[in-house]
Amino acid sequence: MELIQETSDLSAYLAADDVVDHHHPLVRETAARLARDSSDSYAYARSAFEFVRDTIPHSVDSGDPRVTWRASDVLEQRTGICHAKAHALAALLRAEDIPTAFCYQTFEVLHGLVAVRLDGAWHRQDPRGNKPGVDARFSLDGERLAFVPDPELGELDHPWLYAEPNPAVVGAMKAAPGCASLLRTLPLTL
Repeated sequence: MELIQETSDLSAYLAADDVVDHHHPLVRETAARLARDSSDSYAYARSAFEFVRDTIPHSVDSGDPRVTWRASDVLEQRTGICHAKAHALAALLRAEDIPTAFCYQTFEVLHGLVAVRLDGAWHRQDPRGNKPGVDARFSLDGERLAFVPDPELGELDHPWLYAEPNPAVVGAMKAAPGCASLLRTLPLTL
């Protein structure tokens, strides 16, 4: 699948906002700690991906009812659904000047992931967290995502690379009193 940038301005994929708050002290501290042990941008991106994938449990998998949506909150509370974990990973990558986009797939609900721009190309990564039957890995050599859509079931891979998270997703996350209600109000598609 050919990935399509929403904007040709790469600086848009480095921006901070209320969701991707990469200037927050906790995001900066976490990024600096991960960067200390990384020899280059690739090693840092992989380390940030594995940190989010492996140390922040997916709320549904862990049964955690809390809803996080801001990157710094995801890092502080150590929980989040796929979208929240994508926000946290984007903040960590952007904190180290790695352009990062938001990407989506449609299954029963809209699934969130990111794409990183390394080696002159975009590469989608899915930090949702592994579990039996899910084995997402950081890769610039072919996608290793958590899920592969089945078009026969109406599932979709969306090719767009967005500079900001989907506003309907963020709105649902902000309004949800808990994870169970969030899953009922997340958009089904873009």
